[in-house]
Amino acid sequence: MIHREPVFPASRHELYEKHGYSAAIRSGDLLFVSGQVGSRADGTPEPDFAAQVRLAFDNLEATLAAAGCTFDDLIDVTTFHTDPENQFSTIMQVKQSIFPQPPYPNWTAVGVNWLAGFDFEIKVIARIPAHQE
Repeated sequence: MIHREPVFPASRHELYEKHGYSAAIRSGDLLFVSGQVGSRADGTPEPDFAAQVRLAFDNLEATLAAAGCTFDDLIDVTTFHTDPENQFSTIMQVKQSIFPQPPYPNWTAVGVNWLAGFDFEIKVIARIPAHQE
């Protein structure tokens, strides 16, 4: 049986409780992070798109930190976009501020038509550093 350990950031937002999911699951030396959105503490979307993307990355960073990880530990990134063509330049600006130089994580971007009131979501798989095991 595989041991799964739930991981939550220090300030859990209401979406985890409302929809019954974990921010991340640690399994061995891997961390599987649920899709992070640009939600405020009460679970509502940040209305400004650029701020929503930045907040999604901030929420991701807090979840990674709860497991002893940073953006440098990312292995796989998947992002979901409600209007990729018009959102791409804004997303790239935020992405480049977080990953300014190689090596970059691998990345898959997916266009979707619904994200429960959000316009951007990011989910990742990270390797937990050896000193955290």
